[in-house]
Amino acid sequence: MATTHYFNRKLHSLLGVIPVGFFLVQHLFINHFILYGADSFNRAAHFMESLPFRIFLETFFIYLPLLYHAIYGLYIAFQARNNVTDYGYFRNVMFMLQRATGVILIIFIAWHVWETRVAAAFGAQVNAQMMIDILGSPFMIAFYIIGVAAAAFHFANGMWSFCVTWGITVGPKAQRISTYVWMALFLVLTFGGILIVLEFASLS
Repeated sequence: MATTHYFNRKLHSLLGVIPVGFFLVQHLFINHFILYGADSFNRAAHFMESLPFRIFLETFFIYLPLLYHAIYGLYIAFQARNNVTDYGYFRNVMFMLQRATGVILIIFIAWHVWETRVAAAFGAQVNAQMMIDILGSPFMIAFYIIGVAAAAFHFANGMWSFCVTWGITVGPKAQRISTYVWMALFLVLTFGGILIVLEFASLS
């Protein structure tokens, strides 16, 4: 049982980076083309839609890893307990936020997939107008900003945990520096993501 749990934790950590984390960064990169206009975004979206074996790639390199990461992440969230004595107040707060953003992301990603990929399967066009229509109300703008911020934090803080879990950062100094690096990435991704959301919303 302990060996199985150890393997699952390692796999959960790895999948959070490869491919789920990479997909997040790539997704934001594609979406940032809206900052240069709807036509620029549409060209980038069309390029992604026309990739060979797209359905296979999405299923086995995005959806299935994401599903495993989400399900096992929920298990960890509801089984784990904070331990201030061992890890300190700051790390326990970060762990609590990691669990909270994980739950938020399950809701956000499910809704986002429903509005985009499921809609596309029924014939909707994946283009700038799709996102402009989705972000046509203040509620949806706020919902997407919360989702983007949660995704950025979950990824950045998850990278800190990944570096510890896989023995990349060993010792308090290395882990402290890692905290600064990944929190800086969180701020960059959040700022960029919010700009993207607001740009889509401004075109509605």
